[in-house]
Amino acid sequence: MDDHHNDDSAPRKVYVEEQLSVEIPETAHQISQDSWFQVGFILTTGINSAYVLGYSGTIMVPLGWIGGVVGLIAATAISLYANSLIAKLHEFGGKRHIRYRDLAGFVYGQKAYSLTWGLQYVNLFMINVGYIILAGQALKAVYVLFRDDDAMKLPYFIAMSGVVCAMFAFATPHLSALGIWLGFSTILSLIYIVIAIVLATRDGVEASARDYSIPGTSISKIFTTIGASANLVFAFNTGMLPEIQATVKQPVVKNMMKALYFQFTVGVLPMYAVTFVGYWAYGSKTSTYLLNSVNGPIWVKVVANLASFLQTVISLHIFASPMYEYLDTRYGIKGSALAFRNQSFRVMVRGSYLAITTLVSASLPFLGDFESLTGAVSTFPLTFILANHMYLVAKGNKLTSLQKSWHWLNVCFFGCMSLAAAVAALRLIAVDSKTYHLFADL
Repeated sequence: MDDHHNDDSAPRKVYVEEQLSVEIPETAHQISQDSWFQVGFILTTGINSAYVLGYSGTIMVPLGWIGGVVGLIAATAISLYANSLIAKLHEFGGKRHIRYRDLAGFVYGQKAYSLTWGLQYVNLFMINVGYIILAGQALKAVYVLFRDDDAMKLPYFIAMSGVVCAMFAFATPHLSALGIWLGFSTILSLIYIVIAIVLATRDGVEASARDYSIPGTSISKIFTTIGASANLVFAFNTGMLPEIQATVKQPVVKNMMKALYFQFTVGVLPMYAVTFVGYWAYGSKTSTYLLNSVNGPIWVKVVANLASFLQTVISLHIFASPMYEYLDTRYGIKGSALAFRNQSFRVMVRGSYLAITTLVSASLPFLGDFESLTGAVSTFPLTFILANHMYLVAKGNKLTSLQKSWHWLNVCFFGCMSLAAAVAALRLIAVDSKTYHLFADL
């Protein structure tokens, strides 16, 4: 009996078709548990995280009214399209691909499996660094409302946020366990979005004429425009669609499409509203964290910042879950989440992962630039280039020549965008690192 038990807890390897033989471990986490509605909420939580409080400053200011509005709507449409391509490949070849890298490995082979994995983890790590910086900013914003001294600096608040995120990670074993938290997260998002919109509208009505011109010299405008376009795609895409799709009930493709339509219709409205109202109220002087621009009663701003902080903790867990899933599966963490071995493993391993994330966040807190870099080096390749090319390879014979040309056009266009955005982001980081130092108090 004992032997049998030991054998069962080791991750079993499943071999995909002979010619590819990519080893795919089974997962230690739950799959096929959730309704399309819950999955739609996970996606919507990702879109309406505290990052939305920055888009007036990081997207609208460098692009202006026309560029910003057209850009956001175009990014919504393109992102829905690219995500639906990946969703439709979920059962390609007659089996489920519950991780992005499994799908890439199945379509291309071992090298693509490793490359996709690398890109995806860089992407998710950078998103998590951003969340911890955002959480730190929210806490600092509360502190500044009551104290005007410099005793507490941003890195201290970032460290506190890291501790809270770690405690949440120990208590929540996997993505499906978020259940009730997703409800809280939606309420929290609505709190800071509604407060930001109401206070900004009030400021906008009372303010005299605003300046909507795009700041900077003509050369720097080119770079900030390209950087903002990387922020646009960063805004809508998770880079972990198959991992989220793995949690949805059968029929997986149909249910996932429902969840995507929900995300890209109802789900984007709060984000549009807060982005446009923020820019309308403050013009080109809009802060990259909207709650720093608004004026209003102190208690209201405290509530908004705390809601933003708590929502960030929940969002971080969504984007850290592929990392947790890999580690739990790798070391055979199964059975009760409260078992001593499982609990101590989570504390040790997730604690270390979040400690590294927090250290990076505290040392490099100028995040708009890293957001652009993440968009360039991983969101563009993962969500747009890879999605279109994988679809081409997978459905090759069934596509008309016009459809093939369309997918190739996408691959080439986003390839060029990715390169341009990487150059622009590196230039922004170089410019900013002259101004700021490590562990800056922004």
